[in-house]
Amino acid sequence: MLSAFHHTLQPEPPGRQHNASCPAGARPPADRRVRLPVNLRSASPWAYRISYDPTRYPKYIPEAYCLCKGCLMGIFGEESLHFRSTPVFMPTVILRRTPACAGGRYVYTEDYITIPVGCTCVPEQEKETESVNSSLDKQEVKLLVGQNKPSSE
Repeated sequence: MLSAFHHTLQPEPPGRQHNASCPAGARPPADRRVRLPVNLRSASPWAYRISYDPTRYPKYIPEAYCLCKGCLMGIFGEESLHFRSTPVFMPTVILRRTPACAGGRYVYTEDYITIPVGCTCVPEQEKETESVNSSLDKQEVKLLVGQNKPSSE
């Protein structure tokens, strides 16, 4: 299973404050002979790290992480901070080893986990826009408008 991801494995950046491995501005020319994997051609590129847990089956699970803070939206792949890269999660079933044994064998229980499988772009909301769009503020506006309507008595 890991061989399917070996070309995209990269160490996770030590801090999210800088994009050490974000390929911003590095879009290769459209050469049909060289085909990058989809995770590196995306507007929100990602790489994989391997999660290891000896008490889980499978023991190794590839997990995606975003390479950029923003999204590569320009014609030459420039990073735009008007969008943000965010992980896409998928629920999956694993088997978790319990301390119990039955007939000299480990006993496993079914467990559900959510793993990041890729990244996508979402618009970055500005502070003013965020407060106007919240449902609480909309309810408050409705109440204020309702109070200011002339009564029909």
